[in-house]
Amino acid sequence: MFRSLSLTTRLTLFFTLAAGAVVFGLALLVIAASERHFIELDHMALQDKQHLIEDILARSNSAEDAKWLLREALSHHHGLYVSVHDSKGETLFQSEGFRLPRELSPADEGNGNDALIHWADEGQAFRGMLVRVIPAYDATTRLDILVAMDTAHHTRFMLKLRRTLMTYAVVTIVICGLLSWFAAYKGLAPLRAMKSRATTLTSQQLHQRMPVEAVPIEMADLAHELNKMLDRLEDAFTRLSEFSSNLAHELRSPLSNLLTQTQVALATRRDADTYREILASNAEELQRLGRMVSDMLFLAKAERGMMLPNRERFSAAEETHALIEFYEAVAEEKGVRLAQRGEGEIVGDRLMFRRALSNLLSNALRHTPPHGEVTIEISQSSQATRVSVENTGEDIDPRVLPRLFDRFYRADPSRSHPETDGAGLGLAITRAIMQTHGGSISVTSAQGRTRFCLEFPGGT
Repeated sequence: MFRSLSLTTRLTLFFTLAAGAVVFGLALLVIAASERHFIELDHMALQDKQHLIEDILARSNSAEDAKWLLREALSHHHGLYVSVHDSKGETLFQSEGFRLPRELSPADEGNGNDALIHWADEGQAFRGMLVRVIPAYDATTRLDILVAMDTAHHTRFMLKLRRTLMTYAVVTIVICGLLSWFAAYKGLAPLRAMKSRATTLTSQQLHQRMPVEAVPIEMADLAHELNKMLDRLEDAFTRLSEFSSNLAHELRSPLSNLLTQTQVALATRRDADTYREILASNAEELQRLGRMVSDMLFLAKAERGMMLPNRERFSAAEETHALIEFYEAVAEEKGVRLAQRGEGEIVGDRLMFRRALSNLLSNALRHTPPHGEVTIEISQSSQATRVSVENTGEDIDPRVLPRLFDRFYRADPSRSHPETDGAGLGLAITRAIMQTHGGSISVTSAQGRTRFCLEFPGGT
């Protein structure tokens, strides 16, 4: 049930309970202090009367003289009661209407001279002191003296005090509850503002951000993190929209070619050679679609955390040399020189490494002008093995570099690549392969040289 309460209600209950505990605790403290104060006052008053009686008995010359002095000194004190008995049980003095408590005896040996005793008799509450005194007129006689006072006025005062404090406590708790609700409601206003701002977010309005400057410092970090999340969300949505558009464009061209050629072939009767040419052209388009679908499936698996199919240690130089031999004919045809330098070992999947490096080599050869150069350099350290592919040619716009690894992204807006049937997934696949290996890929382009660097963890 508590989980279903709003944060404002929870804070209100918490502050109200805290205020109630403080107020009731303070009220109990005041009541306890008042009771201790009255006890101390009664104790002082009883001690004063005790000293008075002891002084009278010390000055008395006989029992009759003591009776007369006690009667003169104690008969006119309202609320004060005194009982003086000798060891034989004879009464020397007793206040009018006062009776000894049943549970106490004037000869009781168990009470000290300063100990307070409490009892009630017929609805009256008493607090007294029991002392023993030897009078001056007879050293062989021991007098038991009980000095008591009626505490009814104290009881009435404490009852009124308790009622007043309880009323004050209840009113204070109600006021604190209202103030707590107001404070919690106002304090959580920034959260409601963030909520209302969040409700306005749609796929067309992802540019909205949380008001970091307008919220308290305790919520500023939350607003900042939400804004960073919205930045990532907007960037991902933008990339997804562009990816959908690019995917539709890439699929439309081969499908349109297939549909057009098929419709033309069906329009009129043709000879077998013509049909064979049309089917061969359709097969090429279908192969292109098949490679695109295969690449998309590979990227989807990589995003879900694909594991390395075969993990082994192999020579990066040997695999690079094999790829150079494969691309040597293409390089000679374009008049591009291929070069390789360095040694190093990689722990990973051999076929994935070949695919990643093949994508970079193919991309480098495609953009290297005639009589240019493509260089593959391998280096190894204690932390990593680096394989870089550098080619000469025009510099890439620095604004384009961060997007080169996006799916279907091409810096050329015309999308015209007559020299290749690639779909713009090569660099995205290369990045996915590096992420699967726990490595990274980076690119720099300056002073007529573009360099892609693959960094595999491990090293020597």
